Amino acid sequence: MLDDADLAKAVAHEVGNCYLNSGQTCSAHTRLLVPRAKKDEAVAIAKKTAESFAYGDPVNAKVRIGPLVSAVQRDRVRNYIKKGIEEGATLVTGGAEQPESTPKGFFVKPTVFADVTPTMTIAREEIFGPVLSIIAYDDEADAIRIANDTVYGLAGAVWSSDPARAQRVARKLRTGQVDVNGGSFNLFAPFGGYKQSGNGREMGKFGLEEFLEFKSLQLTQ
Repeated sequence: MLDDADLAKAVAHEVGNCYLNSGQTCSAHTRLLVPRAKKDEAVAIAKKTAESFAYGDPVNAKVRIGPLVSAVQRDRVRNYIKKGIEEGATLVTGGAEQPESTPKGFFVKPTVFADVTPTMTIAREEIFGPVLSIIAYDDEADAIRIANDTVYGLAGAVWSSDPARAQRVARKLRTGQVDVNGGSFNLFAPFGGYKQSGNGREMGKFGLEEFLEFKSLQLTQ
């Protein structure tokens, strides 16, 4: 998010995006880049939002986070949380322990890390669980550099009070889709990624072209 964004709205929205489907979403926004001067405020908002997410039986309408898909994935996510602590990130809320309210099941606490650097494992690898990493940046160029400094490029987001600025920054991100100020996912827009997030597109005109065969006619002059 840029320095002129509505911080409370943007942080709360991105926490929700990260935790969608218990964090098991390929397009989850797991890195939250915030201006260094607003880091503490952003961390406090993220903590409050994360701790408001009820977890348990997903049949319960009040539950926002259910179990992970398997014991293997639960343990994998918990190992990432432990790795984040070992590498020096600040655990704001959550953690690797089994939630007290759900002594059984493949649950992971909604977790937020602060003081994450771009070189840490939790900032570079896909966790696929409810773990958010907050990274501080110095200026707009630094934010773009950090955002693009990854082998992945499926989804991202930009928040700014100036829509034109947000779109300008969005065009500089090496990712297949960018949500601008919380824009809703468009099922009819082309979907796919850059870099190791894969080639090709689904949906939209470009998705249809994946099924076409083109013919070139070589004509004489």
